[in-house]
Amino acid sequence: MAFPGLLRAAIVRRACNVLLLLLAVLVLNFSLIHLAPGDPVEALVGEMGGATPELIAQLRVQYGLDQPFIVQLMVYLGNVVQGDLGVSTYYNRPVTALVLERIGPTLLLVTSSLFSAIVLGTLLGVFSAQRRRSPLSHLVTVLSLAGFSAPVFWLGIMLILMFSVAIPILPISGMSSGDSSQGIWLYCLDVGQHLVLPALTLALIYLAFYSRLSRTSMIDVLDADYVRTARAKGLSQRQVIYKHALRNAILPVVTFAGLQFGQVLSGAVLVETVFAWPGLGTLAYESILRRDAPTLLGILFFSAMIVIAMNVFTDIVYRLVDPRIKAR
Repeated sequence: MAFPGLLRAAIVRRACNVLLLLLAVLVLNFSLIHLAPGDPVEALVGEMGGATPELIAQLRVQYGLDQPFIVQLMVYLGNVVQGDLGVSTYYNRPVTALVLERIGPTLLLVTSSLFSAIVLGTLLGVFSAQRRRSPLSHLVTVLSLAGFSAPVFWLGIMLILMFSVAIPILPISGMSSGDSSQGIWLYCLDVGQHLVLPALTLALIYLAFYSRLSRTSMIDVLDADYVRTARAKGLSQRQVIYKHALRNAILPVVTFAGLQFGQVLSGAVLVETVFAWPGLGTLAYESILRRDAPTLLGILFFSAMIVIAMNVFTDIVYRLVDPRIKAR
């Protein structure tokens, strides 16, 4: 009967850690954005083409910028607790609505590219680990290093030149050419065509990393005693690799996938900017240029929640993959 009590304690402890982490993220983001040079009211006035001193003072009062920094911080934290992320100074719309409009395309881009990178990278790593001295294995290693070293924006531009200029078979910008009124299947196909280049750009960078990681891990596992025992029992190479070796070799891949989700999310900012993908990255870029602090803070807050949720999901997957953790 002690197990449920330990489980509840672990859940409560994890929830407290998540809340403290979110609080630290909110305070740090608010401090860095408001200590950065520039004035959001001046940026807004510049977009308006100018304003009188009275209107500028009114805007400062409206957005709370006339208050001391600590007062602004306390008001912001209190509003976040109530579910209010403020109003965009540029769009004049609730930040939550703006972020929720853009979060779907970003999650579609990030999850599709990360899933592709993990699956293909693991398969390439397993293949090269089995033939570690073959020319094809060396070719996979060289291509992996090249892909990992390439800047994401440069890779995106190269793919645009290759598949949209030299061989014009894929669209280069936006998320779709039409709308959902053309039929759900045609719309999904249209979105899929627009997704290929940005997802491929982001996936190639991390494909290189996961192929190297899974190759190294698989080589270590293939030299283990239990793998040699499985072969001595007469099991086929396929059974040895995919039933015994891969389950242990994939553990570092699962770990780094969860830890790198935030990095992939940040890499999506450049990819979305290059391909004009209507996600959080493009919105963050526009918000930085326009000094739209409430929108930028909302994007960072939602991004932090996504990363934390992904880490929790990784813990669950890790327990499912590794029976030693599940048994504890």
